[in-house]
Amino acid sequence: MQQPTQLDGTVKDIFQNAVNAKYMKQRPTGLVYDESMSQHRCLWDDKHPECPERFIRVLDRCRELNLVERCQLISSRRATKDEIMLLHSEEHYKLLEKTSGVHDDEKMEDFSSHYDSVYIHPTTFDLSLLSAGSTIDLVENVVSGTIQNGMAIIRPPGHHAMKAEFNGYCFFNNVAIATQYALDILKVNKILIIDWDVHHGQGTQRFFYHDPRVLYFSIHRFEHGTFWPNLKESDFDAIGYGPGLGYNFNLPLNKTGMTNGDYLAIFQQILIPVACEFQPELIIVSAGYDAALGCPEGEMEVTPAFYSHLINPLLKLANSRLAVVLEGGYCLESLAEGAALTLRALLGEPCPALVEKLEPPCPSIQESIFNCIYAHRSYWKCLQAQGTYTMEDINNVNPQNNLHKVSRLFVGGPPLPERFPTRDTAPKIPLDVIERNAQRLKRLKAETKLFSPKVRVCYVYDELMLQHANTYEEGHPEQPARIQKIYEMHQDYKLLERMQKLPSRSATTDEVCLAHTRSHLNSIRRIGEKDELQNMGAKFNSVYFHPKTFECATLAAGSVLQVVDKVVKGEARSGVCIVRPPGHHAESDVPHGFCIFNNVAIAAQYAIRDHGLKRVLIVDWDVHHGNGTQHIFESNPNVLYISIHRYDNASFFPKSKDGDFDCVGKGAGIGFNVNIPWNKKGMGDLEYIMAFQHIIMPIAYEFDPQLVLVSAGFDAAIGDPLGGCKVTPEAYGLFTHWLSALANGRIIVCLEGGYNVNSISYAMTMCTKSLLGDPIPPVQLNGSYIRPPTAAYLSCIETLQNCISVQERYWKSLAFGKRLPQVSGENNNEDFLSATLQNLDITRDDVQGAAGGSGDAQQDISLEASGSKPKQ
Repeated sequence: MQQPTQLDGTVKDIFQNAVNAKYMKQRPTGLVYDESMSQHRCLWDDKHPECPERFIRVLDRCRELNLVERCQLISSRRATKDEIMLLHSEEHYKLLEKTSGVHDDEKMEDFSSHYDSVYIHPTTFDLSLLSAGSTIDLVENVVSGTIQNGMAIIRPPGHHAMKAEFNGYCFFNNVAIATQYALDILKVNKILIIDWDVHHGQGTQRFFYHDPRVLYFSIHRFEHGTFWPNLKESDFDAIGYGPGLGYNFNLPLNKTGMTNGDYLAIFQQILIPVACEFQPELIIVSAGYDAALGCPEGEMEVTPAFYSHLINPLLKLANSRLAVVLEGGYCLESLAEGAALTLRALLGEPCPALVEKLEPPCPSIQESIFNCIYAHRSYWKCLQAQGTYTMEDINNVNPQNNLHKVSRLFVGGPPLPERFPTRDTAPKIPLDVIERNAQRLKRLKAETKLFSPKVRVCYVYDELMLQHANTYEEGHPEQPARIQKIYEMHQDYKLLERMQKLPSRSATTDEVCLAHTRSHLNSIRRIGEKDELQNMGAKFNSVYFHPKTFECATLAAGSVLQVVDKVVKGEARSGVCIVRPPGHHAESDVPHGFCIFNNVAIAAQYAIRDHGLKRVLIVDWDVHHGNGTQHIFESNPNVLYISIHRYDNASFFPKSKDGDFDCVGKGAGIGFNVNIPWNKKGMGDLEYIMAFQHIIMPIAYEFDPQLVLVSAGFDAAIGDPLGGCKVTPEAYGLFTHWLSALANGRIIVCLEGGYNVNSISYAMTMCTKSLLGDPIPPVQLNGSYIRPPTAAYLSCIETLQNCISVQERYWKSLAFGKRLPQVSGENNNEDFLSATLQNLDITRDDVQGAAGGSGDAQQDISLEASGSKPKQ
C-alpha cells in the first residue's frame, strides 16, 4: 500500500494536525437535484420498479423533515461530452445521444431489449447527462470546501453502467465519472467508493480494478452468483489486479433477510478499519436503498433508520469530505425514509436509537466476512485480528470449530436470452409479505424518535477546582494546570462560545454515597490542616491531599451530575466535563491513584436512580485501568464497563490482575466488564482503532446504552510522560464521534488522567470539536502492511484475540474470533491464488477469471464468461 501523505504537506510536530484543526469548522451540507428527473419513465410498463415516484418520494420526505431548506443547494447541470468520455467510449455516448427526443415507443422498446434491465425514454440522454453533471459538481464542491458534505438525489442511477454498455437501469456511471474527474481534474490522490446498493456495481468495479488510488468496497446480494448480475467477479476473491491488488473489496451476501446487525458487522470488522488505514481524501457513497426492509429487489431487512448508523462512522474520515449519490431502492416507503435519514445524518443530527434490537451477525455473513478478510489480509495491517492456521494445524487440532474454512462456490444464473425482457420485470413478492413489511415499516417510522436538542454541547468548568494541589511535592503530574490549559485551549479555539456553560455545584452526601461508603466520604471531609496532609496521603496508593480536596472533589462530582441532568433530560445532546481531581481509580471505600471520588461511577448510578435509565455504558480510555469503576460495577448488569489500558502483565499501575482480559464481572454482572489490556508500550492510533472496531463498538451496539459516559483520560496520548503510548489528539476526536452514534447521541466526556498539559489540551479539544460537528484531521497510520511488524503491534493482536476469545461467550456480535488459513508471502496474492489447503475450493483459474485474466484493460474483465455482454 502507498505511504499516506498529509494533504497540507509535512507534519511539523506531533500536534500539528490538532493545530491545523483550529480553523476547521463544520461547513454546510450540499444538496443537488432537478425536478425534471421525474420525467424519465418506462413508457411501455407502468409498473416498472425504476419509476419517477422514487425520486419524488425521496424529495417529499426530505421536505417533510425540513431538511432541504437546511442544505446549501447546488445547481444541477448537464455533464459535457468530454466529462462523460473520461470513462465511457464515444460510441457509447453517441448511441444514447441518438435516442434523445425519439418518441417511437415500439422502436425504443426493441432497442432496450438488447440490454439487460434497461428502458429508454425520450429524455433519458439529457437526464443521464444531468445526473452525471450534478454528481460531478457535488464532488467538486465537497473537494473545494464550499460544502462539508452533500447528497445527490438523482436519477437515472449509474453504478452498473460500463465503458460501452448500458446495464441495470444505468446509462452513464455517475459515481465513476465523478471519481475520475476528482482524480484527473481536482487532483485528489485517494478516493474511497462505498457501494451499499444491493446489486453489485460491476461497472464501477471494472473502471478502477487496476487503480490503487481508488478503493472500491461493495456490499451486495450474490447468492453464489444466482442473483443479478450473476458475475464471478462479484465474489470476495476479486480483489483488484496489478497495482490495484488489495484495493477492490466485495462483500457478497449469500442469503436474503440480512439485518442491521449483519451490515454493522461488515462496517466494524472490515470497512471502517480499512478506510482508516487507506486514509482517503474523499469518500463517495453509491447509496442504493434496495437492501432496505420491504424492497422487492433486495429482500433484505436493513431498517431505514439504520442508514444513519452506516453514514455516521464515515463522517469524520477524509477531512469530512463525503458525497452520497442516490442509486437504487424500489420500496418507496423505505427508500424515502432511508434516504431522508441519510441526509439528516449528513446535516449532523444524531443517529436515531434503533426501535428493534440488533440481531447478531448470521452464520452466512460471518462466512463472507471471514472470506473477505482472508483474501485481503496480506495487504492491510488492520485485518490481522484473527489468528491463522496451517495444514499441520488441520491435522493436529481437534476439535476444529475454531478454524474458518475458506470456500468458493459459484453457481451462476440462467443462460442469457437472445433478447432481454422489457415488461413485467419487477420481482413477484407474495401479498402477505408485502403487507407484513408495510406494517413493520409504518411501526418503525412511528416509533423512531428523531431526537435533536437545540444545545449541541454543554460543559462544566470551575476555577475552584484549581485549588486542589500537591503543596509538598513540586511538579506533581496531577496539577491544577491540567484543567486550566484545557479550558484555555477551548477558549483559543473559540469553542466555548458555541457551547452552553452549566453552573457547577457540589455533590451531596447522598449522591457521593451512590458509589462510595459513608465512612470514605467522612474521612475525606475530615481532612486536617496542611501539616498533617502528607502523612494522610501516604496511607494510600498515589494520593495527596489539600485543605480544599473535599470541596474540589465534591465539586467535580456534582458538576458532572449537572451535565447528566442536562443531557438525559434532552436539553443538550452531549456534554464535556473539564473537572478534577479525577475519579476512576477511587474505590468505594478508599481514594486511589490521584482520585478521591469516582466522578463517572457516581454519574452512572445517578442516571440509573434519578433518571430511571436501565443501560449505561462507560468507556474508559485512560491509559491506566479504572480499578475503582470496575469494582463498583462488577456485579451490576445495568452498567457496561469497557476499559482499554496499558497492563504490562500486571506490572503497570495499578498493578492488579483485575485489569486482565479474563476479568468479566461477577454474579449478575458477568459479561458486563470488558478489559482490553495492552502488554507493551507504544500503542498508537492503529491499535486503538482496531480495538474500537473489533471489540468496543460491536459490544456497545449490542448493549444498546441509553447514555454513554467516557472516562476520558488522555495519558495514552502521544507525548504523555506516564503512558508511553502514541494516540494522537485527532484519534480521540474520532473515537468520540464513533461513540456518539449510540444512545441518540447522549454522550458525556469526563476528564480523568493525562499529564502532558499540551497533549491533554489538544486531545480534549478534538473531542469537543468532534461533538460540535467539526471535521477532524485524518489519523496517520503510517501506510501499509510492512514487515516485520512492531512488537507493540504484535502484542496488540494477541490482546485482541485473547479478549475476543473470552468476551464472545457473552456478546454475540463478537463472532469473528476464528482462525484463518495462513497466507505467507509479502504484499502479493500468489499464496491465495495457489492455495493448496485441502479445505480450500479455490483454483488459479477461478481467481483469474474473477480478476480479469492476464491483465487486459479492466473493461474487458470476463465479459463473455460472466454473461454481461449484450446480445446485439
